[in-house]
Amino acid sequence: MTLALVASLGIATPVAAATVEAAAPAAPASVAASPTVDTGIVKAAAVVGFNAENIISDALFYDSNAMSAAEIQSFLDSKIGACQNGKCLNVLQVNGVSAPVYYSQTTGNLVCEAITGGAMRVSEWIYRIQRACGISAKVILVTLQKEQGLVTDKAPTDYELLAAMGHECPDTARCNPAVAGTMLQIYKGAEQLKKYKATAFGKQPGRNYIGYSPNSACGGTYLNIQNYATAALYNYTPYQPNAASLAAGFLYGDSCSSYGNRNFYNYYRSWFGAIQGAVSPFGALDIVQAKPGVFRVAGWVIDPDTTEPIDVHIWVDGVSATAIKADGGRSDIGSLYPYYGANHGFDSEVSAVGPGRRTICAYGINVLAGGNTLLGCASVDALSGSPMGYLDRVDAISGGVRVTGWTIDPDVPGPAKVDVRIDGVVSTVTANVSRADIGRVYPAFGSAHGFSSTLAVPVGAHSVCASSRNIGPGVDLDLGCVTVSVTESADGGQPPVGAVDVFRVVGRTVTVEGWAWDPDGAGAVSVRVTSGDLIGAATTGRSRPDVAAAFPSAGATTGYGISLRLQPGEREVCVTAVNTGLGSDASIGCRSVLVAAPLDAPPIGALDDVIVTTSSVTARGWAIDPDTAAPIAVRISVDGVSSMYTADEPRADIERAYPEYGASHGFAKTVSASPGNRQVCASAVNDLTGVAVQLGCKAVFVPAPKADSLPIGALDAVTVAPGSITAAGWALDPDTASSIGVHIYVDSAVTKGAANQPRADIARIYPTYGADHGYAMTIAAAPGQHQVCAYGIGDRIDGNSLLGCKSVVVPNALPDQLPIGHLDSVTVAAGSITATGWTLDPDTADPIPVHVYVDSAVTKGRADGLRDDLARIYPTFGGHHGYSMTIPASAGTHRVCAYGIGDRLDGNAQLGCLTVTIP
Repeated sequence: MTLALVASLGIATPVAAATVEAAAPAAPASVAASPTVDTGIVKAAAVVGFNAENIISDALFYDSNAMSAAEIQSFLDSKIGACQNGKCLNVLQVNGVSAPVYYSQTTGNLVCEAITGGAMRVSEWIYRIQRACGISAKVILVTLQKEQGLVTDKAPTDYELLAAMGHECPDTARCNPAVAGTMLQIYKGAEQLKKYKATAFGKQPGRNYIGYSPNSACGGTYLNIQNYATAALYNYTPYQPNAASLAAGFLYGDSCSSYGNRNFYNYYRSWFGAIQGAVSPFGALDIVQAKPGVFRVAGWVIDPDTTEPIDVHIWVDGVSATAIKADGGRSDIGSLYPYYGANHGFDSEVSAVGPGRRTICAYGINVLAGGNTLLGCASVDALSGSPMGYLDRVDAISGGVRVTGWTIDPDVPGPAKVDVRIDGVVSTVTANVSRADIGRVYPAFGSAHGFSSTLAVPVGAHSVCASSRNIGPGVDLDLGCVTVSVTESADGGQPPVGAVDVFRVVGRTVTVEGWAWDPDGAGAVSVRVTSGDLIGAATTGRSRPDVAAAFPSAGATTGYGISLRLQPGEREVCVTAVNTGLGSDASIGCRSVLVAAPLDAPPIGALDDVIVTTSSVTARGWAIDPDTAAPIAVRISVDGVSSMYTADEPRADIERAYPEYGASHGFAKTVSASPGNRQVCASAVNDLTGVAVQLGCKAVFVPAPKADSLPIGALDAVTVAPGSITAAGWALDPDTASSIGVHIYVDSAVTKGAANQPRADIARIYPTYGADHGYAMTIAAAPGQHQVCAYGIGDRIDGNSLLGCKSVVVPNALPDQLPIGHLDSVTVAAGSITATGWTLDPDTADPIPVHVYVDSAVTKGRADGLRDDLARIYPTFGGHHGYSMTIPASAGTHRVCAYGIGDRLDGNAQLGCLTVTIP
């Protein structure tokens, strides 16, 4: 709004115009340096939560019962206090005009009810206008403040009262004298705010261009205005705040900033709370991670009604598990929402309590108005239940046995206990020996879960069994039984002796050479070299006449040599001689070695491909500098104009080829490009010298943007099952590579989804758009004939496209049926039987239980293994119906039978029986 009315009425220039809607004017000496601000508000605090497309809800804006006259008066008294010139809104009397009911001549809609005038306080007049025109008194008060600062002004000027609501005071012309004065400004200003909706005048909800400032050079954006209230504000004050305006809080931004609608939002939110009515918390469940015996749950949540941390409730499988406070530091959230601060993160653990897939959900617990918010859910397989492991081998040694294997209890990260029974006598060992192979397969638990122990027994045959003790949910696990014969009596129990003569590093390979001998035996000695989780092993056998001369009983072949490939850096390498009998192993040397990376080697990599769209090219490839495992810089150029990026995206194929460097060496960078023939090149920057090495170039054609196009696609297939219909196909919008919506109509009922599933065939046909444009939606349907139609959903400019229709018949539900399946094979090994086959229940696509009987002993399992052949034969049921169960069994002949387990209505079905013999 302008100050033009001042000159036309001959009134002295006011000390401060509360909000002159213009581009940050240079304030004269008599004008305040920033807009008038309620002293209870922090002026410089950045604006939080402003939505340019939905500034305030319709429900709040058009609330005719927002405040009573007494509440308005009390509010004015609280903001103004003692008036200094008798003209303040809390003491001012106005002579209200009477007016008849007002209907729009164009729409017939009610604008304002009849108004009864007379002498009255401003608070009463605001109340009557609120009731008659349906514009909230809160909106009127905020408008009075953001236009002239009158709600907090202790000594308002005549001008401020004459232009109280800024009504008909445009930025580019003088105010209209016909509506001057506090009474008329409140009445006509509120009436005008109502007219925009009631008469369909000016901007309406939908797509509208809103500038940042009266200066057209400052630009603006198209906004999808979401309600009538926001449209009314843009009609009344036709600019949106730019980033500098929002960052300035109540203060001035830059030369292109405007403030009217920003200050409306600021004042309403500061004075009356939530500007969208009841608001609920917002946030995210970022991490659900299975850890031994627990789930780690992490994320963040903010309640807009408070800057304080709020509670988060964690539910597991629909049952409340724990309540925590989201008060952890999250600097990323603090940067995004500086008004609320950083302390809104949570990172906690909940018990897993047994094996199986669990659904973990987190809820932000609302304070004040609003409701609780689901922050997210994730389904994760629990690391909990009975132990797992295996008795790898039992070796007979002089005077005893060596028992070797591994075990993990999923409920704890530490080592488990193993009971070793020899002829019924139990000895307990701890499974804490490093096993790099186990660590690679079960990285969540680490590698320290092996066991290798020697136990004394007399000469003769012995039954050796091992079992893992369960911790927490589950039962003990039998690791296996082996019968061994000890043929030699106990040796002297002496440890091996030996030495390391050579530690040699060539490149990344460490070679260790030396000798070892066990004084209790004349045979070869096993030697083990370790560095972290890496293990190398060999047995003595090299000629060492010097050792034979010093220890004649050792013989001449006590030498060894072992090589181990290590990562660059300082590494600790240790050598152990393994006892051949009952004595302990012997450490025969450790040394710290420095494994250097190649020096100043040029980068390697490739520009794999270039994907084009109508406005950009995406270069994809990988780059590694052999001197470092860290990601390096790559330079992407289009026709010689280059930009720098970092090749740090995961590439599993590169990790397999170069495991020492890891996976984080890929790049997929998008660069703007104008239509036409373009040359796209990629170079890798040497980590040491900064010199770029070209990875490749590709010539591409960037097409010109197309006019808005309708979606394309197809309804490929419609399949039926009792109670359901599945519609499958593909859809894409030629104007975007993003996935679009798909609506499936079964008769007249619509189900909404998205065409976002991978379709390799579509990617081959339309490579510019990628693969994620397939859909497959299953919809409940009653028995009988149905018409199924699919539509690709375009934007409001494009419209939608019919992808196809098919007529199908949904069969009646089948009666409960017995499971089907087969016992395909039974294989044997020493101490065990493995039964393999498949089973499914025709009444459900879910996996079902399977019971395997060995003679009369039953082992229970679940037929949920993937069988591609079943998926092809029974596509309705999917492929997860296979089973393969290994069961301990003694030597001899056994009858093995398998049963598919149905529900209590179906009963069970025998899948087959086979007779096998374990030698």
